Amino acid sequence: MATTTPAGVRAHAKHGGGSGEYAPMTHRQIMEAISGLLLGMFVAILSSTIVTNALPHIISDLGGGQSAYTWVVTAALLSMTAATPLWGKLADLYSKKALVQIALVIYVLGSAAAGLSQNAGMLIACRVVQGIGVGGLSALAQIVMAAMISPRERGRYSGYLGATFAVATVGGPLLGGVITDTSWLGWRWCFYVGVPFAVIALIVLQKTLHLPVVKRDVKVDWSGAFFIAAAVSLLLVWVTFAGDKYDWVSWQTYAMVGGSIVLGLLFVLIESKASEPIIPLRLFRNRTITLASLASLFVGVAMFTGTVFFSQYFQLARDKSPTMSGVMTIPMIGGLFISSTVSGQFITRTGRWKAWLVSGGVLVTAGLGLLGTIRYDTAYWKMSIFMALLGLGIGMMMQNLVLCTQNQVDASDLGAASSTVTFFRSLGGAVGVSALGAVMAHRITHYVTDGVAALDPRYRAALTGSGSSTDSIPDLAKLPAPVRTLVESAYGHGIADVFLIAGALAAVAFLITLFIKEVPLRTKGALAQAAAEQSPAEAPAETAEASTAGHTPSRPTTTSDTETAPEGTQRLSAVATLARPEDAPAGSGGIPVRGFVRGAESAPVPQAAVTLISLAGQQLGRSVTQVDGSYAVEAPNVGSYVLIASADGFQPQASTVLVNSEPVAYDILLSGTSGLNGLVRAAQNGEPVKDAMVIVTDVRGDLLATGTTGEQGEFAFGELVPGAVTVAVNAAGFRPRALPVEVGGTGVTRIEVDLDSGARLQGVVRAPHGPLADARVTLVDAAGNVVGTATTGSDGAYAFTDLDGGEYTVIATGYPPQATALTLNGPGVDGHDIELAHPGE
Repeated sequence: MATTTPAGVRAHAKHGGGSGEYAPMTHRQIMEAISGLLLGMFVAILSSTIVTNALPHIISDLGGGQSAYTWVVTAALLSMTAATPLWGKLADLYSKKALVQIALVIYVLGSAAAGLSQNAGMLIACRVVQGIGVGGLSALAQIVMAAMISPRERGRYSGYLGATFAVATVGGPLLGGVITDTSWLGWRWCFYVGVPFAVIALIVLQKTLHLPVVKRDVKVDWSGAFFIAAAVSLLLVWVTFAGDKYDWVSWQTYAMVGGSIVLGLLFVLIESKASEPIIPLRLFRNRTITLASLASLFVGVAMFTGTVFFSQYFQLARDKSPTMSGVMTIPMIGGLFISSTVSGQFITRTGRWKAWLVSGGVLVTAGLGLLGTIRYDTAYWKMSIFMALLGLGIGMMMQNLVLCTQNQVDASDLGAASSTVTFFRSLGGAVGVSALGAVMAHRITHYVTDGVAALDPRYRAALTGSGSSTDSIPDLAKLPAPVRTLVESAYGHGIADVFLIAGALAAVAFLITLFIKEVPLRTKGALAQAAAEQSPAEAPAETAEASTAGHTPSRPTTTSDTETAPEGTQRLSAVATLARPEDAPAGSGGIPVRGFVRGAESAPVPQAAVTLISLAGQQLGRSVTQVDGSYAVEAPNVGSYVLIASADGFQPQASTVLVNSEPVAYDILLSGTSGLNGLVRAAQNGEPVKDAMVIVTDVRGDLLATGTTGEQGEFAFGELVPGAVTVAVNAAGFRPRALPVEVGGTGVTRIEVDLDSGARLQGVVRAPHGPLADARVTLVDAAGNVVGTATTGSDGAYAFTDLDGGEYTVIATGYPPQATALTLNGPGVDGHDIELAHPGE
C-alpha cells in the first residue's frame, strides 16, 4: 500500500568520514532518540524554576537583599545567554551527543556547589556555572531535534518539548516550595534534587542518541565568545545597579554603556573575519532570521518576567507560602502547555505557522497588559485569566520563532542559527529581569514612601526596622497589620508596573512578527538535507567524467561553477551547460531566462531547482532560487525549451518557453504536494477493515492513486495535488462507498471511512433440462418490499449485492413461481440454486 514520507532519518556514519547513508526513522526510534534530550531539558528547566518560590527564603537566610535576589536569577541567565552561541557553534563542529553530556556534567557540578553556598556571593557564582550548563542543554535540545526531524514534522515533537517544559515549570516551583517548607530538608535541596535526573539523562543519552559526527578541521572562535560574553555582562551590570548604586545619567552609565558598545563592535569585527564565527553575521542578511531574533529578544523579557516576578508577588504581596505561590501560577503554565502542544500538532498537519506566531504576540501583549492592572488584593480568578493568556501566548511564540529560523538555514548553519535565536531570547530575559528588577525595587520604595504619611507614627519605626523601603526583603510575619498591608500593597503595585512595562515590550515583539514572511516548512531534517545537498554536488563531477569519456574533443561540455551558500547570503550563479560552442550567440553567454518561483498565495519558494533542457532532453542550464524566489538561466540560442522547477514539498512543474533574441521573463507557480491518510472501519462495530481497496480519482475521473488497507484499516497516499478528489472504498462483505474529499494545499489530510455491511445472494435457476435462461428472480425483504429483480442469462445465473442482513424471500418465475425464505448474515449466501418445473415433470 502507499506510504507517507517519514518524519526523520536514521544516520549510519561511515568509518573515517563525514558522509553517511540515511534511512527512515520510525516514530518509536525518534522518541527513543529524544528521550534523553527531554530528560536533559527537564533538568535544565527544573533548575531554573525550582528556586523561584524558594528565593525570598534563600536570600533572607543568606543575608542578601533585592539586588542579590535579582542577581541570583540574572547570573544564571547571563551565563546562559553568553554561552548559548558558543554551544550552538560547537554543535556545528563537534559531536552533539558529547556536547549534551558535557553540558549535563557542568550543570551537576554547578548545582552541587550551589547547594553548599554560605553567602549570596557564592550562590551567584555557582549559578553562573549552572547557567553555562543549562544554556548548552537548552540550545542543543533544539539543534538535535532539528537534525533528526523535518520542520514540517517538528511541530508534533515540539509538543513533547512543550509538555516537558510545562511539567518542569509547574513541578519546579511546587517542588521548591515543598522543599523550602519542609524543615528537615531545607532550601539547599532545591539544588541537589536535579542531580539524580541529570545522571539518569547522561545514561539514557549514551544508550539512545546516535548521530553521525562530521570530522573536519575546525577552529573555535574563542575570542568572539569572550567579547560577546564581556559585552553582555557589562551591559547587565549597568542595568542592575543603575538607579540604585548610581544615577541612570552618570559617569558610571557612560563608562559601562560605552564599554559595552565598544566590546560589541569588537565582537562584530572579529566575527566578520573569523573562519568559524560564533554567530555568522551573514545569517542576518536573511530577513526571517533577523526579525525572529529581534522578536525573541522581547519574548524573552515577557517569558522570564512572568516566571521570576510571580513568586515575589504571591509571597510578598499576597502572603502565600512558597508551595502555594507555585500552585497559583498553574494557569500560566497550563496555557503554555496547551498552546505549545496544540499549535505543534496543527502546524504538522497544515504546514502553516505564522498565524500561530502572530496570535501568540497578541495574547502575550494582552496578558501582560492586564497583569499591569493587578493590585495586592485583586481577585485570583481574574489573575488566573490574565496568567492563562500570557501562557497561551508564550507557548505559541517560543517554539515557532526557533522553527521558522531553522527552516531558513542549511544543515551546516543549523546550530549557529538555532542558538542565535535562543541567545536573543536569553538576552532579553537577562536584561529584562535585571532592569525590571531595578525598576520594581525603585517603584516599591516609592509606594512605601508615599504610604508612610498615612501611617500612625508608632508604626513608622517598625517599617524602618523591617527594611521595607531599602534593598532588603521584608519578613511580613514580623510586621504589624497596618505596616504589613502597606508593604503588600507596595509590592503588588510595583510588580504590576513591571508587568505593564513588559507588556509594552511584548507589543513590539508582536509588531515584528507581522513582518516575518511565512515560508513553507521543509519536509527533510538537517541530516537528510545535508545528504541531499551533498548528492547534487557529486553529480556534476560524475557527469563531467562520463561526458569526457563518451564524447569526442570536437564537442566539449563546459559547466560554470555553482556557489553553495545559505539562503539569503549570496547570489547563486546559474549552471549553464552548452551542447555545442557554435550554438551560443556571438559575443554573448546566451539569452537570459529569468523569473520567480512562487507557491501558494504567491509566496516565494527559496531553494527551488530550476533546470532548462532542450526538446531533445539535453540539460542546458540550472539555477537554485534565492530567498525571494528569483532564478536565472541562459538559453544557448533562440528556440523552444522546457523549463522544469522542483522544490521540497511542492509538485514538480514543467513548462515550455519560447526564447527569442530578447531576455525572457517567466514566472513559475508550484502547487504544494499534499498527503491523504485515513482509516477504514466497519460501521456496525468500529473494527478496522483489512485489505479494503481504496481508489482516489480527480474531478474528471482520472485515477490518481490506489492502495489497500493494512492490519489496522489504515491507508496513506503521498504526493497528491491539492484540490477536490473522490475517494472510493470497496471491501468484501461491505457496501462500496465513495465520498468527496478536499485535499489541503499543504500537510496531510486525514479522513475516516465507515463501511456498512453488504451481504450478497447469488445462484443458478435450473429447469429439468438444465440452466434456465430469461427466468425472473425477485428479492423481497421481511416487510414485503421488493429489494431488487434480476433476469437470468444463458447460464441461468442471478445475483444480488449490497444487501442488509436479515430475512428475505426469493421468488423465481419462468415456470410456475417458486418462493424460498432465507436469512442473510455477514458476507451473504453463494450457491442458492432454484429448481423450477411444471407439476409432474
